[in-house]
Amino acid sequence: MTSAQVDQHRDGNEAVRAEDSEGGEGYQRGLGSRQIQMIAIGGAIGTGLFLGAGKGISKAGPSLILAYAVAGLVIFLIMRALGELLMYRPVSGSFSEYAREFIGPFAGFVTGWTYWLFWVVTGITEVTAAAAYMTYWFDIPQWVSALIFTIVLYAANLISVKLFGELEFWFSMVKVTAIIGMILICAGILTIGFSDAGDTASVAHLWNDGGFFPHGVGNTLMTLQMVMFAFLAVELVGVTAGESKDPKKVLPKAINTVPWRIAVFYVGALIMILSVVPWTNFHPGVSPFVAAFQKMGLAAGAGIVNFVVLTAALSSCNSGMYSTGRMLRDLALNSQGPKFFTKLTRSGTPLVGTTFSAALMLVGVWINYQWPGKAFDYVVSFATISGMWAWIVILLCQIRYRAKANRGLLPQSEFRAPGAPYTSVFALLFILMVIVLMGIDKDARVSLYCAPLWAAILGVSYWLLKRRNPEAAAFRKR
Repeated sequence: MTSAQVDQHRDGNEAVRAEDSEGGEGYQRGLGSRQIQMIAIGGAIGTGLFLGAGKGISKAGPSLILAYAVAGLVIFLIMRALGELLMYRPVSGSFSEYAREFIGPFAGFVTGWTYWLFWVVTGITEVTAAAAYMTYWFDIPQWVSALIFTIVLYAANLISVKLFGELEFWFSMVKVTAIIGMILICAGILTIGFSDAGDTASVAHLWNDGGFFPHGVGNTLMTLQMVMFAFLAVELVGVTAGESKDPKKVLPKAINTVPWRIAVFYVGALIMILSVVPWTNFHPGVSPFVAAFQKMGLAAGAGIVNFVVLTAALSSCNSGMYSTGRMLRDLALNSQGPKFFTKLTRSGTPLVGTTFSAALMLVGVWINYQWPGKAFDYVVSFATISGMWAWIVILLCQIRYRAKANRGLLPQSEFRAPGAPYTSVFALLFILMVIVLMGIDKDARVSLYCAPLWAAILGVSYWLLKRRNPEAAAFRKR
């Protein structure tokens, strides 16, 4: 591509954006900087930290801190790769759009439907969990709470994208406040010595009780899978690109905050908690936050953490409502999904796609209530591998994009990933290592069981789609 052609490509993109000034692909740009920042922060903080870290601590001891730090670095590399793509072309269906452009139509089809399934399954599990958390305060059937939560979040997502952003802002604010509050309390205990834990609190707990690697480096490596799962949904900020008021300014800022978010909310919080409470006091299934509050003698701790994990679950379900509708609409716009998914409300939200996904979430809650057996557990565990598929696609697309941009075939992004493509290759190999670790761990390999079945379903579906509508398999050059 000559320089004139590159300019023409850039001008063409700018013309599309100018024509679509109200929002990408017909959406309204209702998400401001404050909301995007908190969506980015909230995406990195979930029940994986508040509840799941207890299992990781019991398995790896203080070295879990290192696992979060290393995994956090990889997440930052993934997000910078995504940022480079977003600045090249900010679109709402980002993952499947980039897969379609840089890998091929089938990759876009697989990515769109897989990411949609990831959020549907996640929404089912999170709304079910939220209903279970409500029983801590109220003696009401779980299905009632699940129904109410689903209807409220569904309505909020249909009213406007701004309301979705506002809900996500306050959900994230609760999580952030809880973690910062815990860090400050622990810092006060370590320096002043108040509370029941004051006499025994010490940073020496990080290496005194069996060392930093009490169960060996091997066990620490095995925790990487649950650590990476805790970061699932951090990529959601990419789906907001088509509805951000100023994506070229807001998205890079949000992505560049990833390192300090992980440093504070994961690494910092665990350093503080494990300094106040010896790692031997933590057990699988028990929130490290609850255990820390109990050790400090704060009776309200369990209630506080229950409220926070309720918020985290609702936040995840809210994100699921948002992303599923956008993914279905992107597939439909590219002839890879039913055309009725393209319909928008007057406020610019995907009506049919969001409604369809919300209905499936309700059906899933009912199935979970009626038959809480192994089959459902297998489907839920599949969410982890499907979520990581999005990361793999992001990295592959960024590598392909950078190669084309370096050859002058595409314009350079204004937000280049540092060290790419080598850093992207490193992140890709790291994810593949985590998948191998999942296969080794008997408790985690169930996540891989459904992948071949889902791949076969998508393969057959795409073959049938191509026969009925050849346009769905057309390679769209931008």
